[in-house]
Amino acid sequence: MRAVLLISLALTLLTACNAPSSNGADHLQSEPCRAVPHSGNTYTVCTFNAARDDIRLFHSDAAGEPYLQFDILTRELDEQGETLVFAMNGGMYHEDRRPVGFYRDPSGDQASVNINDGPGNFHMRPNGVFWLTSDRAGVTESEIFLSRQMPARYATQSGPMLVIDGALHPQLSPSGTSRKRRNGVGVSADGLTVHFAISEGTVTFYEFATLFRDTLNAGNALFLDGQVSRLYAPGLDRNDPGFDMGPIVGVVE
Repeated sequence: MRAVLLISLALTLLTACNAPSSNGADHLQSEPCRAVPHSGNTYTVCTFNAARDDIRLFHSDAAGEPYLQFDILTRELDEQGETLVFAMNGGMYHEDRRPVGFYRDPSGDQASVNINDGPGNFHMRPNGVFWLTSDRAGVTESEIFLSRQMPARYATQSGPMLVIDGALHPQLSPSGTSRKRRNGVGVSADGLTVHFAISEGTVTFYEFATLFRDTLNAGNALFLDGQVSRLYAPGLDRNDPGFDMGPIVGVVE
């Protein structure tokens, strides 16, 4: 009888050791993208750790030609022995696919930080910059980013800011009527947790901003693009088709 009990105990311990961990880090590592309901809308949110995951910005190849499509970027990374595990629009762009605002990747800087007044979403002040160092990420108002000369490895400017130090952008109204598909990025206060979100239907800026503030607990968040927003998430069998893109944000393994 004692021998049977010992065998049963050993099998129980073995099962426990082999069971998948339920802690948040393992969840983010194995399944970074999931559906998130918020205030009657549904979003796909992909969450990464800036110190652990290889988050990058992409625009042009070595010849200076924009990647334009997820498939082109995926093929180039494959040739380099790397795998694209997530991507989405990384900021607004002109008709020739040049970034509208400041953009930085290992190839250098494109344009300068734009803090001028102007029309459209980009100029809904304050706009902001999503940036990455080797182990941290952030979303910072453009004027602050410029004044601090922040040493980012990657950076992309867009607008408007959605969440600023825990508060919604002052021009976003719950009575807003402009509804579009939108994508954006939010970062936790410690600069480690990065949430990329895309709406699965049309939403207002206010609705989108409250997703980051109230559900994702992102202290700062930035609108990246709208209407043409697309997602690449092979874990969800997603490779959204659409128009050629300018900047792309992605995660590589």
